[in-house]
Amino acid sequence: MATYKIVVTGTYAAGKSLFIRNASEIEVVETEAPVSDPYERQLKAYTTIGLDFGVLQIDKEHHLFLFGTPGQERFDFMWEHLAIGCLGYVVLVDSCRPADFGPTSRLIRRFAEITSAPFVVAANKQDALGALPPDYIQLRLGLPDSIPVLPCIAHEMSSVHAVLFALLDRIEALSAAVPEVGDESSTH
Repeated sequence: MATYKIVVTGTYAAGKSLFIRNASEIEVVETEAPVSDPYERQLKAYTTIGLDFGVLQIDKEHHLFLFGTPGQERFDFMWEHLAIGCLGYVVLVDSCRPADFGPTSRLIRRFAEITSAPFVVAANKQDALGALPPDYIQLRLGLPDSIPVLPCIAHEMSSVHAVLFALLDRIEALSAAVPEVGDESSTH
């Protein structure tokens, strides 16, 4: 059995824990604590302080190990630890909170420093009134067209799986574009 590590990251309250809960085929391991900051408590009562962990079997031979990061920047030391050995990552962004686009851009830049693994952006809460479309979010995040910004509804398993499979397709396409060492096409 082959296992592949995928990281799910994003800013505070973007929907990372929910995303992993709806992707995982096992009971998710969560490290949550009550929210202490009054502003943050307006968005949710509990927050991830360490990591979330879930597993998705993609076929008989392959499993994805899903690691969710904490969203607050004060826990960014965990981002580095969780990114070690990842095959790729998903950046979740709340489509209804444009104020989070700046922090999401910073997070994307920070992850680019941590790992060279491919990533996709999941524009979460696309079912909510006032959700901004993925193409607008891509523009606001300053991302090139080569970085997919996908619609997502983290509480729907099919949506979460679609994002993960799009990431796997991107990983496969990018790895196919890099010639293997010893490949004759890499010498010309």
